Amino acid sequence: MRKASYKKLWKILIDKDMNKKMLGKAANVSTTSISKLSKGESVTMDVLIRICDVLDCDIADIVELTHVEDD
Repeated sequence: MRKASYKKLWKILIDKDMNKKMLGKAANVSTTSISKLSKGESVTMDVLIRICDVLDCDIADIVELTHVEDD
C-alpha cells in the first residue's frame, strides 16, 4: 500500500524561512488542512495546487508516495 508523504513540503518551508501558519495564510488554506498535512492525511487537490502556486513549485516538489506496510 502507498501513502502520501509531505516531508518535501516541510523542507521547502524551511528553505523559504516560512512556517505553517504563514503558508496557510498565503495560500488561503484552513488550519484544518494544514493540520491534516502535518499528520500525513489526505487533502484536496485544490489545497495542494494553492500551496504550489504560493511556493512556485510543482506537486511533485511537495508530495511523494511512500510504501506503507499492511497490518
